Amino acid sequence: MSLQNESVISIKDLKMNFGDKQVLKGINLEIQSGQIIGYIGPNGAGKSTTVKILLGILEGFQGEVKVFGEDISTGSIKYKKRIGYVPETAELYDTLTAQEYLTFIGEIYGMDYSKVYKKAKKLMSLFGVEEFFHTRISSFSKGMKQKVLIIASLLHNPDILFFDEPLSGLDANSVMIFKEIITELAEQGKTIFYSSHIMEVVEKISDRIILIKDGEVIADGTFLDLKEKNSEGSLEEIFNQLTGFNQYKEIAQAFISVLNEG
Repeated sequence: MSLQNESVISIKDLKMNFGDKQVLKGINLEIQSGQIIGYIGPNGAGKSTTVKILLGILEGFQGEVKVFGEDISTGSIKYKKRIGYVPETAELYDTLTAQEYLTFIGEIYGMDYSKVYKKAKKLMSLFGVEEFFHTRISSFSKGMKQKVLIIASLLHNPDILFFDEPLSGLDANSVMIFKEIITELAEQGKTIFYSSHIMEVVEKISDRIILIKDGEVIADGTFLDLKEKNSEGSLEEIFNQLTGFNQYKEIAQAFISVLNEG
């Protein structure tokens, strides 16, 4: 069954406080299936908080959040089986081998052990790391760990994927493979939230860009929409214009002048 153009995430007036600090100030979003969404903003803007609420990791929010039409505040976890997630910093059980870790994750999602074993091995092979399938993750490079995380997020063939800095540590060939994977998944009707500080990648892959600052959405549209509304050219320049960060040249020059001090 195609998921194309169904509303898979609906957020209405989402607010979240941590103590006295209001981190989200009323987020409103409707997300359709088949979209690659560049979800960007400065550190501390509220991106991770939004994602953690959608994943059911954070509670205590105000507002309405529906995933696949179901209000997540009911406490049901059924919708979570249809979600994949690669966090920016992940704690892997690195005393396990890749095979042990991936079969463990697959079984958590209700997959049959023998099926997940075969699937994980094939995906490791396609990522060029099959020879390390039975090797402890503790000996892996950052890029190899990232490949395991990406495979773990995709094993159960989810309908919504959250990727936070997913290219971290990947070699150039793997980056090209990964970009093609998410493009094909979106064409199948999967929804992809892509969060990164590398604006060139976000600009190239996203159908829709949502920019969040100080707990509020300050831009939402295609790259061309954003370009039309702002005088700057690249997404990085638009990002800096909208977030008010324009001192980068002065700071860089001051940095260099300190380096050059005797």
